[in-house]
Amino acid sequence: MRVVAIQQHGGVEQMKLDQWPVPVAQANQALVEVKACGLNYMDVFVLHGMPDMPTKMPRIPGGDIAGIVREVGEGVSKDWIGKKVVLFPRFPEGGVLGENGNGGLCEFIAVDQRQLIEIPDGVSFEDAAALPIAYGTSHRMLFTRGRLKKGEKVLILGASGGVGVSCLQFAKMAGAEVYACTSSEEKARKLKELGADHVIDYSENPDFSKAVWAATGKKGVDVAINFTGGDTWIPTQRCMATNGRILTCGSTAGHLCEIDIRFVWFREMDIIGSRAYVPDDIKACLDFVASKQLAPVIDKVLPLEQAAEGVRLLDERRVFGKVIIKI
Repeated sequence: MRVVAIQQHGGVEQMKLDQWPVPVAQANQALVEVKACGLNYMDVFVLHGMPDMPTKMPRIPGGDIAGIVREVGEGVSKDWIGKKVVLFPRFPEGGVLGENGNGGLCEFIAVDQRQLIEIPDGVSFEDAAALPIAYGTSHRMLFTRGRLKKGEKVLILGASGGVGVSCLQFAKMAGAEVYACTSSEEKARKLKELGADHVIDYSENPDFSKAVWAATGKKGVDVAINFTGGDTWIPTQRCMATNGRILTCGSTAGHLCEIDIRFVWFREMDIIGSRAYVPDDIKACLDFVASKQLAPVIDKVLPLEQAAEGVRLLDERRVFGKVIIKI
């Protein structure tokens, strides 16, 4: 089968198209023919290498996988054969597809039956492959952990990426007022078209906190979504209303962040972490798409041969929404 595998940590030149044997479904596994695979910033981290996170090479990246069950191993119901599925990205024993084990930039993958989630009628492979990591993460962060309510003011940093766009869509579905931060005029226009009530362009407002504070009438936001990290935490704290909640599910710009403890106690704010997603989050997202309440935002659909280009676009922050690799 054709695969795109990272040979060793480095740049996108390390992602090579290759031929590997088709895997065999072992006991309690299913063999899935991959039809579409969504890329995430996690694939950039795996490519470059993360401190204290060794990845066995070569590694097939890609954690968002949609396809058709073609074979099943012992202990798996044959009823699964022929079903359209999206895969729960986390291995039952721990770790994530594409990082701790091979992912979906390939024609076939053998997975534990517990990772199979059936795709409802009316949902394409491309839309299904856009959902698990980004939309599943956002769904859990906003609703389970963040307790988002109608009418609240929500600030989203990095609003033009996969998680940021999905946060915007869910926040608007919930009836929130959205303040979206991005890095270019073009992305700002797209965020407005998607429903953002206010857009702050980092290139014009390097200290976004001043723009957000002014736009809220110096009252601040109820909820801030910060999966950026780096040097953005103190400016985020300055944006918060009393009893506000900062939600975080990652740190794409750096894991070590300074905070100003005065804001925590003076504004009585909560800092809430959200680790990821559970199967019910992904099923909820699939149902939203099937019922036409949600349309995943897909920036690019590329063939397997151009998977490295998709990762490069993510690395250079030139993506609005999701990049999908069609197998």
